[in-house]
This record gives sequence, structure tokens and C-alpha cells, in this order.
Amino acid sequence: MLYWVLKWFLFLPVIKVAFRPWIEGKENIPSSGPAILVANHVSAGDTYLIPALIPRRLAFPAKAEAFAGTGVRGRVLKWFLEGVGMLPMDRSGGRASASSMTSVLDVLERGELLGIFPEGTRSPDGRLHKGKTGVARLVLQARVPVLPVGVVDTQFVKLPLLGIPVMRRPGVRIGRPMDFDRYAGAGNDRDVLRWVTDEIMAAVQELSGQTYVDAYAASVKSAAAEGRVFPTTVLERPGAGRPVPPVPAPVPRPAEVTP
Repeated sequence: MLYWVLKWFLFLPVIKVAFRPWIEGKENIPSSGPAILVANHVSAGDTYLIPALIPRRLAFPAKAEAFAGTGVRGRVLKWFLEGVGMLPMDRSGGRASASSMTSVLDVLERGELLGIFPEGTRSPDGRLHKGKTGVARLVLQARVPVLPVGVVDTQFVKLPLLGIPVMRRPGVRIGRPMDFDRYAGAGNDRDVLRWVTDEIMAAVQELSGQTYVDAYAASVKSAAAEGRVFPTTVLERPGAGRPVPPVPAPVPRPAEVTP
């Protein structure tokens, strides 16, 4: 309930009036059933723009630390994040990470939409960076369609004189559903995981129009913080030159398993 109240009476009106956003490909969003929306990540505004513009509820994983604040401020922040559909994602490994993954899969099992930023963090330079293979692992485990999403012009710029940060007419492009079910039995194959991730990122690049660099955004950020320049390779598309992995033997869905 809180999700829809915040969307219809806060985020959507403010975003529409302040930024005049646009959306393309809304017809590619299924009217029902689970799907994973995979997007590039340019600014903090992406997290609010995408859910505001699509007609269905959308959940996004977020760092678990954001939910762990103490005191009144911490409790209010946790309430707000949960209200806008954020899911705490523990990336420390072990049982905590397994529990986080269960929460993510539960969203899809309920027939809802899940949003993912495979770059893992915001782009430090506006370019598209190498996607982490966790998105492919999730796609192959959940066996649901993937909707590539390209966000455009969501960087915040300050207005002259006033100094107020705004987005200049941001937009969202949603591509056609992608199906990787044929690789469902290869969720532990590194070559398959990398290929699936690159194919998804290539679809995102086509929608966002960004230059692609074959390096993780976090590595580029860390190097910049240390005063170093991280070596990057610009490719025409993610996975350029990588061969298509062989398709494994079909894996039946649970409902198809016979006793």
C-alpha cells in the first residue's frame, strides 16, 4: 500500500513536473507474471525514475547496510526503503547472502517484477561498464524473462545561479523480452554466465546508447579514489568476439518433472 501511495502522490507527480520524463517500450512489460528488468546505472535518480514510469510494482535489491541504521533516523530510513520496494541484499557471503537471495527469488515466485543494476554501482564516467555475472546466475535459476532497460540523461546537473540539481528530460527505454531458459542447466558454468551477462548488457547498451568499457565500474572508482587510472578497453559491444557457449541438455521445470 505504501509503495503505491508514495508512487502516485509523491514520486510520479514530482518527477513529471520537475523533469518531464519519457518512456519507450512500455508495451514490452508483461501485464502479469514475473520478469527481471536489467538496467544501466548512471545516477541515483535511476532507482526512482524506473519504478515511477512503469505501470507495475518493481522491487530493487539494495545494500543491506542501508537498512541497518539505528535510532529514529535509521528506523525511518528502513521503513521508507521497504515502502518503495527495496530489498536488503547482504553481499558478505554465507547464510546472510543466501537469505537475501531467497528474498529476491520470492519476489519472482509471487509473479512480480524485479529490477537489477548489473554494473553493481553507478557509472563513474557515464559509460557502460562490465556486468557482474550474478544477474545471469539469477536469471538461470529463476527461469523468467529478462527485460533490458536503458536509462538516458538521468545525470544530475545544477541549475545556473540557483545551484539546484536537476535531470534534463530523462528517459527510459524498455527492450523486448529475452529468454535464456535453454541455458538453465548451466548455472555453474563460468563461460555461460559471462556470455548471458554480456548478451543482456549488449541489449542494454543498444537502448542506452553508451560507450562500453570492459572493466568493472567499482574497479574504475577505486582506482580514481586512489589517484590512479584503471586500464580500460573500449569494445564495440559487451562480449565482442566471445563464442556462443554450447547449449546443455534441457532441464525440465519443476512442474514438468514426472515421478
